Amino acid sequence: MDIDKLRPAIYAVVDLPPQQWEEMAACWEPVQFKRKEVITAAGEVERYAYFVLEGVQRAFFLEGDKDATLVFNYTGSFSGVIDSFFLQQPSRYYLETLTACRCLRLSFADLTRLMDKYPLIERWVRIGTTAALSGVMERHIEMLTSNAEQKFRKLLTRSPHVLQIIPHKYLASYLGIDPATFSKLMGSVRL
Repeated sequence: MDIDKLRPAIYAVVDLPPQQWEEMAACWEPVQFKRKEVITAAGEVERYAYFVLEGVQRAFFLEGDKDATLVFNYTGSFSGVIDSFFLQQPSRYYLETLTACRCLRLSFADLTRLMDKYPLIERWVRIGTTAALSGVMERHIEMLTSNAEQKFRKLLTRSPHVLQIIPHKYLASYLGIDPATFSKLMGSVRL
């Protein structure tokens, strides 16, 4: 059952009492997306938080004809435009699928109601959001202080599996390097 795949991701952060888990589990609904489908567009308010059961997604910023990949989400991770979701303000970027995706989704209204009712669920959200912010800050430091090869090596050390599941042009965008430079690094850098 799909909800059983979500439970370990939540319980890794907080150990919910059975009643709270049952109430939370009842709020998640299954949803499917096709390959290259925009889940949330810039200008839209994110209405859902997602848990990716299968597939790969990316969030990206678009300026004219140039896009910058911000983050990837794949099987076993949470997804959504987090700032738009929690602030209920229009998104500044896009969330799209790179492959067909199966997800569970939780509405903002349901999550808000659960957080108001259960401090432990609010704690889960706070810890998860803080961990996401910490990751963003770490990546920001890498982007400001690392050259192309250092960024590439860090990516391979942290997440070597992405080379097999994410097109290289998006990985280059994520690292802020030219696709040709990415290809050269693919051929020359060994860990």
